[in-house]
Amino acid sequence: MAEPAEELIDYIRRELVRRPEMQIDSDTPLVSSGLIDSFSLVDILCKLEEVTNTRIAASKVQPKDMDTVRLMLATAERVGRPRK
Repeated sequence: MAEPAEELIDYIRRELVRRPEMQIDSDTPLVSSGLIDSFSLVDILCKLEEVTNTRIAASKVQPKDMDTVRLMLATAERVGRPRK
């Protein structure tokens, strides 16, 4: 099974950016660079919950918390609750 960061990066490349060859790493700015928009954040939040096996209240997440994959994973750890 892929690491959560790798799984998120692959998802972003294939499903949101739709450019599988694009170089994205854990620190690539996604929101602030305009690479993904606010509508995509809902999709990413759902995927983040899936790969971290948590529930994350959208009200506890700001766009700045989702700017990089590293920040996404830190946010899931900080505000996510284990799924039952």
